[in-house]
Amino acid sequence: MSVSIKIWDLPLRLFHWLMATAVLAAVVSGKLGGNLIDWHGRIGLLLLGLLVFRVVWGFIGSTHARFTSFFPTPTRITAYLKGQWQGIGHNPLGALSALALLATLAALVVTGLFANDDIAFQGPLFTLISKDLSNKLSGWHALAFDALIVLVPLHLAAIVYYARIKKHNLVIPMLTGRKVVPKAQAVELSGGGLRRFAAALTLAVVAVWGVNYGASYFAASPAIPAATTAEPSF
Repeated sequence: MSVSIKIWDLPLRLFHWLMATAVLAAVVSGKLGGNLIDWHGRIGLLLLGLLVFRVVWGFIGSTHARFTSFFPTPTRITAYLKGQWQGIGHNPLGALSALALLATLAALVVTGLFANDDIAFQGPLFTLISKDLSNKLSGWHALAFDALIVLVPLHLAAIVYYARIKKHNLVIPMLTGRKVVPKAQAVELSGGGLRRFAAALTLAVVAVWGVNYGASYFAASPAIPAATTAEPSF
């Protein structure tokens, strides 16, 4: 017997679709460049906020949003490959895919904060490091982008595979938050809540503000001259 239960909370679903939209916008604006490069930087800050929120929500969110509920340990991966894994959230291979995407996006965002294109774009933290280091991080930013271009199609292919072959639609639950599961595996969603959502959102906003405005403030602050010993006058 199967039952329909709540599996994905609203904050996680909002994160998922905002992240997908922001990644697409970042790719398009980065590739087209020109007048869109400023928007590329703004989207990068949005991605930073989303990533900070997801990391925090991974510890204080609801049941299946927490990293501990789906982290792909060797034991879980082995059980899955043997057909012995039981669960209703991310399966171990899906968890590997999700974490790989998050790690790649984190690398993209962090390197982008320090990057430059030698023409019109400088990341908000560019002035805090040397030009040589910025150039190196810009190269890493490009490499992370190449990795993302590989991971995203694999992620989409897995979704199609599950829908066509295994007859498990992964998109609908991420839209509605509900999933049909065997009654024996039905676990009521717990944790999260408005206060924790507000805390995670606040930390995300503070992170974006600190990077975008705080770093600019410190970079623009005039250096304090070193104290000198005045020569006595006679």
